[in-house]
Amino acid sequence: MRGDRARGAHAWDRSILFWDVYFAVAWAATQTMLLGAGHPAWPFRAVAAGLLVPLVPWYTAVGRRLLGGDPPDERRARYYLAVAMALFLPSAVLAGETRLLAFALIPQCFMALRMRGALIAVTLINVVPVAGWALLWRPGAEDLLVNALSALVTLVFSLVVGGWIIRIIEQSWERAELIAELESSRSEVARLSAAHGALAERERLAREIHDTLAQGFTSLLMLVQAVDAELDSDPAQARRHLALMEDTARRNLAEARALVAGGAPADLAGASLPDALERLAARHEAVLDVTGPVRALPAGVEVVALRACQEALTNARRHAGSSTRIEVRLGYADGTLTLSVRDDGCGFDPAAVHTGYGLAGLRARAAEVGGTAAVRSAPGDGTTVTVRLPVPAAVVSEVP
Repeated sequence: MRGDRARGAHAWDRSILFWDVYFAVAWAATQTMLLGAGHPAWPFRAVAAGLLVPLVPWYTAVGRRLLGGDPPDERRARYYLAVAMALFLPSAVLAGETRLLAFALIPQCFMALRMRGALIAVTLINVVPVAGWALLWRPGAEDLLVNALSALVTLVFSLVVGGWIIRIIEQSWERAELIAELESSRSEVARLSAAHGALAERERLAREIHDTLAQGFTSLLMLVQAVDAELDSDPAQARRHLALMEDTARRNLAEARALVAGGAPADLAGASLPDALERLAARHEAVLDVTGPVRALPAGVEVVALRACQEALTNARRHAGSSTRIEVRLGYADGTLTLSVRDDGCGFDPAAVHTGYGLAGLRARAAEVGGTAAVRSAPGDGTTVTVRLPVPAAVVSEVP
């Protein structure tokens, strides 16, 4: 809306006001020369001057509003110019001084019409007055030659300059249309970008909830089932599992608070990645092996490694059983961080898995930092989840 108001103010205040003044000066000068001329006789000059009078209200009521259009309505433009020429041409035939007003009408033709229509109108404005004047008054050869040459020069000048002007106007219209298309495209890109951002944020939250809260609740359910089975037969083990339930609930609460605050995972708060994986492995009764020079890595890489380990350990305990041996290996190398989680459980056929969010979310999370996630398994042969993440070369500081 602001751009429309700006364009309207520019076209109306600057352009139309100029043409108002130009038309008024040309009309007044034409009337002055016409009324002060000695030829033709006074009645003819009076008729010629009278024909020019309606041009003023006609321009004021129709012309200036039409010329201020962007672009002007060509149908209305033809109607406006036809009436203007119907008043001008007879007057110009009666008195040669009237042709001065052509300098006001010719620019209007190029402003209001397309190239072909403008050329026809300008030709009529320049040729008809001289031809009609010559037939009506039968001037001498010298006067006829002077007037014909004057009309020819004016016509050629009008065609050259007017053609150049109309090409500029058409280019301006094309650029205006292009700008409108670009603004529309920009709005559509902004809308799609916002929609994509919202979708990406939902996917991120879904992964975070799946890798934290959902896994924590799954662990709580498993512990509840274990406690229910142990209450009568092994109270001591039941109490140990109750303590694990309390610890799991506290960790879930901490993860929920970190998720709301948008901070680092609770396990990584104030701790290194190996320390966080050590605690995670202990909770799942797994063994952790760290190789290579341990060093601080970008937060995004460490979060992906932690979440991948959480997902792999949870799946191993859920599907392979509590008696399965699980090994976690974390390898630091130049340019790469490798996490591997292997269990010796019953295994499965990865190609047969088409549902679930865990493995797909794991691959998507790894891809966000330019890494890869692979699952190798077979029935009866255990499962190995391997995640490889790129590490920027600038990261060289080691953790003591």
